[in-house]
Amino acid sequence: MRYFPFLLIIALAIACTKPEKDSFIDTSDIPLFWEVFDQVQGVSDSALQVQLLDSLYLQKGSEGLAAICRARRYTAASYVEAINKYPKYWASIRDKTFEAGGYAEMIGGGIEKLKQFYPDLKPAKIYFTIGALRTGGTTLEDKVLIGAEIAFGDSTVVTSEFQEDYPHLITFFQNNNPDEGIVFTNVHEYVHTQQDTTIANSLLSRTLIEGVAEFIAEKAMDMPSTTPAVIYGKQNEESIKEAFVKEMFTEFEVMWFWGNANNQFGIGDLGYYLGYAICRSFYENAEDKPEALRTMIELDYLNEDEVFNFIDSSKYFSKPLSAYKDEFEERRPRVIGLSEFGNNAENVDPSIATMTLKFSQHMNTTIRNLRLGPLGEEHLLEVTGLVGWSDDAREITFEIDLKPNLRQQLLITDIFRSEEGYLLEPFLVDITTDE
Repeated sequence: MRYFPFLLIIALAIACTKPEKDSFIDTSDIPLFWEVFDQVQGVSDSALQVQLLDSLYLQKGSEGLAAICRARRYTAASYVEAINKYPKYWASIRDKTFEAGGYAEMIGGGIEKLKQFYPDLKPAKIYFTIGALRTGGTTLEDKVLIGAEIAFGDSTVVTSEFQEDYPHLITFFQNNNPDEGIVFTNVHEYVHTQQDTTIANSLLSRTLIEGVAEFIAEKAMDMPSTTPAVIYGKQNEESIKEAFVKEMFTEFEVMWFWGNANNQFGIGDLGYYLGYAICRSFYENAEDKPEALRTMIELDYLNEDEVFNFIDSSKYFSKPLSAYKDEFEERRPRVIGLSEFGNNAENVDPSIATMTLKFSQHMNTTIRNLRLGPLGEEHLLEVTGLVGWSDDAREITFEIDLKPNLRQQLLITDIFRSEEGYLLEPFLVDITTDE
């Protein structure tokens, strides 16, 4: 699945004979949305706005609209909030969204090329719809779902209202040109409808899911990838690979996907490039090229053994993944203690107001993440503030609010990392307080 801000997502269905337009592309949600948009703006009562949006748009829209709402958890209220909060933006994007139907023939040619590379291509259908600013496009089962309000934005749309909520969209629209790369990115998305799963259970599996789609799109279209992360990656491969090796055995994807540019490179979605580069190396080392492409598409991305074997067969890394994993486990930092109470302690004084974590190594003080423990929100050990790091960056102290007579948990995640860049072994704080 592609996620904005860097990529426009377009796809269509294909049959053995050239289909009529209405058989593979549905743009009916776009005029419907703007008709309802005008009615919503014509009333001031927020409850009535939600009712109108739900009954006239969500309930009457296409199967694609229902699917994108499911995929991105859109509700009538989230649409109304977006409509009311960004009026200048909506006015500037309106006419552009009606351009969707004009791309059908061009997109069809791209999918025909993909079918030449993968004759078992299964049909899917594309829906151009209007979302509430959470995705320019995604896939769900045999549907490709385009958020036209993002996909067709460019440097001319008004983004002044996005400074607080969607700063990444400002960058995206400044660099997006729907007329360039639209077929390439369509083929990428269509590949996702052919894969066994788009639900990753690790950073490595997500990296391969996206990398397969990116590499096959490049081969099928016989043109370089238009993805900014891939373009950047080709120019900075060794430094990106070095950083990835230190993080590739985690389940968390946030530093490498979802448009997050909060990293040492200042560019998001670099997982696309690593996956692309692994697949390129696998293909180059394969004797049977068509079978190599089939292997990529039909890989079981949730099977760790298959994922590891595929990556080792690619010869992209200088050592087997098992060797990297052993090194990773040896070099990753660990929580070695708590100051104010011991872990798994019972009868902890609920008046204690701070908690200090002690680490085995000097830590990166700019990145941290805390999550619910297995017992869920009712048993959360609540952190109310950050006191700070010790001078040697081996300890961090939080302000906490303990509840009496309750087992409380807090997961210290592997978003924490050492100064060297190795991820923390996750640590569960688990205590029970006294009355």
